Amino acid sequence: MILKNAMIFNDEFELVRADIQTDGDRIEQISHWINDRTNNEEELDMTGCMILPGFVDIHIHGCAGADTMDGTRSSIACMASHLLKNGVTSFCPTTMAGSVEQIDSALAAVRDCMDNPPDGASVLGVHMEGPYLSHEKKGAQLEEALRTPDFEEFLSFYNKCRGAIRLVDVSPECENAGEFIARTSELCTVSIAHSNADYDMAMEAFRLGCTHVAHLFNAMTGLHHREPGIVGAVFDSSGVSAELICDGIHIHPAVLRAAFFLLGEKRSIIVSDSMRAAGLQDGESELGGQKVFNRNGMAMLEDGTLAGSTTNMLNEVRNLVRFGIPLKQVVRSATINPASAIGMDGEIGSIREGKRADLVILDEKLELKMVVARGMTGGAYVNRG
Repeated sequence: MILKNAMIFNDEFELVRADIQTDGDRIEQISHWINDRTNNEEELDMTGCMILPGFVDIHIHGCAGADTMDGTRSSIACMASHLLKNGVTSFCPTTMAGSVEQIDSALAAVRDCMDNPPDGASVLGVHMEGPYLSHEKKGAQLEEALRTPDFEEFLSFYNKCRGAIRLVDVSPECENAGEFIARTSELCTVSIAHSNADYDMAMEAFRLGCTHVAHLFNAMTGLHHREPGIVGAVFDSSGVSAELICDGIHIHPAVLRAAFFLLGEKRSIIVSDSMRAAGLQDGESELGGQKVFNRNGMAMLEDGTLAGSTTNMLNEVRNLVRFGIPLKQVVRSATINPASAIGMDGEIGSIREGKRADLVILDEKLELKMVVARGMTGGAYVNRG
């Protein structure tokens, strides 16, 4: 397949005019002019469009009525199909706090989808959010399922799913958290989440091996001019990446502008943190064994606690552009930055010869025209008109 006459974000995330040729699931050639029809290549004219790397969502519990904690291949496959239609070509199904049996089932379903990919977005591995989280900042996590960080338990999870865990969250103020961070960071990315830690505790967690923070500002100590908290520690640590839920509900647009500016182009990461109600009509839903009410785009527990989001990364990209975030940083934050956070940037996240052919084509109004995932293989090709 040859995509011609588009403006593409090159490997430096600068917009340039170029053609892209794919071969199987790879980007074969990027050139100012490709005219090779010897193999009856399909040519598509992308005049007036931008080609971006496929979006990478590393924090998503569910969508389209499915949830990672369902513990079934069919639920992960449902998520993969729905996500592709909204520009996401790779994702990390995300767990919640639960029993050993529930988490094992979720990990096994994700491992199955990694080994035998369903149609749709690629399953990169698990983001394990819980159970090693703070009671004080539990958010929408089920309180009775929370427990002290336990490396041996984590190692059992990790081994049983054959290393499918890409990212695990922990609250650094919890007992045994220091040892957990130091040992677990040798296996996967370790992230602070749902934490009441102060600035010093967060900085110590970063020293021990945490390199990431889940949904910055939400369910953690905020930024105060005398008590910098976790948010201040992130801004003060150049080696730490941070997720941001950019639905305009979880974080005010003015705070998003400040955060993207302070984090810079390489540390900001867009995530949906969406739950099973994403993509559905308003009504009653479920998250982590708790009843959730979805009204006007807001998912909330009965006590009014925000329970994940109902957004998707395409809408978040549009939001950020509308909020005034530079387009280059927005694109990086939806693609190469999340890929880098979980060590997948050599395979996905940017448009470069030899990388996986995961592409999103948008028109001038940021309307989705086409998604190419794995070079159209496995039915992963969506034409949106």
